[in-house]
Amino acid sequence: MTDTEPPTSRSAATEAGETAQRIIDNVEQVIVGHHDEIEHLLITMLARGHVLLEDVPGVGKTMLSRAVAASVDGTFKRVQFTPDLLPSDVTGVNVYNQQSQSFEFREGPIFANVVLGDEINRAPPKTQSALLEAMEEQQVTVDGETRALPTPFTVIATQNTVEQDRTYDLPMAELDRFMTKLHLGYPGIDEEVAMLDRVVGDHPIEDLSPVATLADLRAAREATAAITVEEPVQRYVTQLANYTREHAQLGASPRASLALLRAGQGRALLEGREYVTPDDVQQEVTVVFPHRIQTGSTNQTPTQLVLSALDTIPVP
Repeated sequence: MTDTEPPTSRSAATEAGETAQRIIDNVEQVIVGHHDEIEHLLITMLARGHVLLEDVPGVGKTMLSRAVAASVDGTFKRVQFTPDLLPSDVTGVNVYNQQSQSFEFREGPIFANVVLGDEINRAPPKTQSALLEAMEEQQVTVDGETRALPTPFTVIATQNTVEQDRTYDLPMAELDRFMTKLHLGYPGIDEEVAMLDRVVGDHPIEDLSPVATLADLRAAREATAAITVEEPVQRYVTQLANYTREHAQLGASPRASLALLRAGQGRALLEGREYVTPDDVQQEVTVVFPHRIQTGSTNQTPTQLVLSALDTIPVP
């Protein structure tokens, strides 16, 4: 390069990848032993999706959500779902102001960049459904008036797998709106020792500072959406989805195919590439497809069916 040539600019994908890595490193100051799950969660945020964390109590679902939210300099609100929670407790409500003699809208906790829905399966279906419009269209409608939600907007919901007699199953229409469903599981012995060492005094979440601005996250999302997805990869995703439809009572929907493509874009960006490969799809399909599948009377679990699809469908 001569002295008169301008320096080569860094690509938006490169900068977005660095933003994502900063967030991952920051979260791992709090969360020990769940690197893959942290990556999946961040990829979902980059791909404009929402996350469902399901596991037994006490394995760090809420702490992971808080750590991700604390790593981005945006608004964060938490909703503790309970059996008596009303839809208006989530979306907001119109309140009459006697001074102005008019109704004023008071925003609910859904109006935030990151919303943690803690133990979402404890609320009745009517309250759970309050999230449907917000998650799909990034808006809420109250008393006939539609209001836009902040950008970016991500719902991270948790649900435990015990006390089923005190919970409500999420309807399939709502499950389908979660891009990914993650399971944390118990840590290994060394990982649990490291976790105990970190929290024996002050909890590290209290000292966690943002490492990315909202502008950084918006730019990263735009860069993710610009990642190239060639036709053979698109066809591969469609074939995987079609396999589940042919071998299950309820297979992966077209929304699931789109979610997988977007998750593949997020994985490619995290890997430093500007195009999606079949490997990106394979790494994300096991957290994107299974919760949308009902196998019915077959002996296979949804995850086993997805793995069978991976073994059967030729890789382009």
